[in-house]
Amino acid sequence: MRVSWPNDWPIQPIPPERWAAQRPTFADARATVIESALSRALDRPSGNWFVLAASRSIRADRPFGSMVAGRELVAWRDADGEVRIGPGACPHLGAPLSDARLDCGALVCRWHGLKLSSEGGYGWRPLPAFDDGVLTWVRLDDVGGEPPLDRPVVPARPEAAASVEAVATLEGVCEPEDVVANRLDPWHGAWFHPYSFARLTVVEVPRDDDDRFVVDVTFRVAGRLGVPVRAEFTCPEPRTVVMRIIEGEGEGSVVETHATPRGPGPDGRPRTAVIEATVAGSSRPGFAVARKAAPVVRPLMKWTAARLWRDDLAYAERRYALRTKP
Repeated sequence: MRVSWPNDWPIQPIPPERWAAQRPTFADARATVIESALSRALDRPSGNWFVLAASRSIRADRPFGSMVAGRELVAWRDADGEVRIGPGACPHLGAPLSDARLDCGALVCRWHGLKLSSEGGYGWRPLPAFDDGVLTWVRLDDVGGEPPLDRPVVPARPEAAASVEAVATLEGVCEPEDVVANRLDPWHGAWFHPYSFARLTVVEVPRDDDDRFVVDVTFRVAGRLGVPVRAEFTCPEPRTVVMRIIEGEGEGSVVETHATPRGPGPDGRPRTAVIEATVAGSSRPGFAVARKAAPVVRPLMKWTAARLWRDDLAYAERRYALRTKP
């Protein structure tokens, strides 16, 4: 006797299908659609804000060093727990402040003991910083060249008390627009990532009155089992693409892909960091168990995002190489 699978279960069986037997999507993935969506995204204001790192990476017991648009930066938390970001070189002799010590919320350079508080000093001044609870941002007005905003354009997310978040960071040889263009091509999902996506159909492309992609897709859980959802892709600012589940399990959950320019590498080519924040929520009672197991779940979420982006960075790097080829 054959038992049917309940249609109201969040996990559904995926019919067997050979990878090469999928419906081709190249005719739908028109370059003009992708480039038009990218152009509109790049025209949106950012207020000169750039994602620096995950909020969890910025601590009160040691400084965090990074590069944004060729600028060496240092970040830390002061005595009140507030995120502070400033130039990464000591104003005395240029020592790396990422190697400094923290004392009562102030940086103490290890070379000669120069102490720098969150107020600055000796010609050294902190930069505008913002902590949204998942990510930290820095404002670089001389890099962005736009009218500054008081705070970055942060997408709406599930409430922190009812969600689990994880942030993965990878780096590629490309520019931010190449990362954004990758995300604005949803048609490649089931072809390029068959281990994660199945039965992907783009049901809506950007229009003048609704600039978003809408996709029906099944996220693979294990083998031939997956979670079918409907998701939308939008660009709230020029270096961010947000995928939001709008129907199905985890409705309201988001995956934010932020592209932060690092600056030129040793070979002179640009480097871009993909800083991807996954904020998952669910109204199901069982999700409370996942929240309690967040320290275990979070590394798995990061691993999943990193696996996808190892492939997608190859796409972004190829796009950069083609568009900059003499």
